[in-house]
Amino acid sequence: MTEPQSPFQFATATYLTRILNQQARNLAELLQGLEECSDGSVFHHTFQSLGRHHFLTEGFSNDFAQWALASCNQPGLAERLASLDIRDYPSLKDLRADLLRVMGEYAQLHPAESRLSAFEPFYFCESVEVTVPLSFQAESLAEFRDGVARLSHSALNYHFIASRLRLHLGTNDFSNWLAKDLGLDSLARRVNRIDIYTNTIQSMQKKLIALIDQEMAS
Repeated sequence: MTEPQSPFQFATATYLTRILNQQARNLAELLQGLEECSDGSVFHHTFQSLGRHHFLTEGFSNDFAQWALASCNQPGLAERLASLDIRDYPSLKDLRADLLRVMGEYAQLHPAESRLSAFEPFYFCESVEVTVPLSFQAESLAEFRDGVARLSHSALNYHFIASRLRLHLGTNDFSNWLAKDLGLDSLARRVNRIDIYTNTIQSMQKKLIALIDQEMAS
């Protein structure tokens, strides 16, 4: 293990939700809305939705998929939208492109169903991130372990999920620091493999701490 080039600064983030003057009353309008909405809206309904619902065990944590299922009764489309794994996208532009592709293919194959009125309209919102540094940081793996144990749900979401867009590296703040500053490439890869869909925030935190403990004991 090397000495870190820089300490890990723990932080948290709150998200101010803005309701936009934009809605969809059917799937065709959702497709159009996806083309026109802001990046903050795409983030809100995908990345932020996942953190907001703390990884639902029922339904979908992707708002677009959930609406296609609950309000449009289109489980096949909902599953395709939900199958887009946000871990695979280093930018919202790429994620939006695949959302549009899935929606566009459905609209082309099912033009009549795309125009059917939904049970409830989809209201586009967007998230505005406000980042707040916390009062502690880590200059060693032991300090990092203690810091992770102190983090709130919102701080874990900020460092482990939302950070993937900020880094544009297909990884998270924790793994990036472990590999880049401590030279712990293997631990960084194991941390990055923690499934953000099948784990709750709490169980993800426990797995992260267990992986650090294993590394410290070796």
